[in-house]
Amino acid sequence: MAGYDSRTGGLLASSWIGYSLLFWFYPLGWLVILSVTQWQFIGSPSFSGLQNMINVINDKLFWTSMLNVVRFLLYYLPIVFIASLLFAAGLKRIKYGKTFIALSFLLANISSGVAYSIVFSKLFSEYGPVNLFLKETFGVSVPWFTDPDCAMLSIALIVTWKFVGYYGLILYSGMQAIPNDIYSAALLDKTGRFKQSYAITLPMMNAQIVMVMVLAITVAFSIFTEPYLITGGGPLDSTTSPMVVMYEMAFQKMKPTQAAAMSIIVAACSFMVIWLFRKLFEKNIEIV
Repeated sequence: MAGYDSRTGGLLASSWIGYSLLFWFYPLGWLVILSVTQWQFIGSPSFSGLQNMINVINDKLFWTSMLNVVRFLLYYLPIVFIASLLFAAGLKRIKYGKTFIALSFLLANISSGVAYSIVFSKLFSEYGPVNLFLKETFGVSVPWFTDPDCAMLSIALIVTWKFVGYYGLILYSGMQAIPNDIYSAALLDKTGRFKQSYAITLPMMNAQIVMVMVLAITVAFSIFTEPYLITGGGPLDSTTSPMVVMYEMAFQKMKPTQAAAMSIIVAACSFMVIWLFRKLFEKNIEIV
């Protein structure tokens, strides 16, 4: 019986194992091989050791893209967290139509990145409808994507629009998991709603908050579609992301091995940032 169970379990897991080998371990192994070789899509790779890593470290555009990740995080993290938290709090207070509202916001998350990037680039262009409205109403015109100081903030707002519903539902699930008895006890102690928020709600949502922040950090290191299609990495490389640099390195400059080495460095940096964030802010809180 034990052998039969083992064979059955192995058979059931075979599809997942095959998927992992084909779409995870094989690409990862090929990536590592590329990072230590020289190859330009034709012929056989030749071993080059750490030369690709050295080239990446000496690439000024790479460090510009990493600095842009920091700039993007400074805009994106507070904006998307506050917006998602407000969405979750509002959803909790709504009595009717919760499913419709939640799905309406979630549609942004599953929308085509290419489609909405083109739409936003037209809406917020220099002579687009948003600037025309601002100029006719307030007499101002905002350089959403043409000013180096404004372009990254504009990209962060677009990405926030995409993920606010998804992150908001994660935070909403955390709010729903907090027992009402805790709030009842706080009311007996005459604790105001504001104090309840930062003394009860936010601490007991630590797992969901950390999850949202980790997902947001992952997005910051992997963002590609919005800066590539809307600004092309400009103006003056102010919105160039590591993914854009990797794409151009691999398919325009024909240096896939250097792009592979770059991807390993970027992945290592993202893992370090996530690990540090979790160490600083993640807590084990049990809800009894």
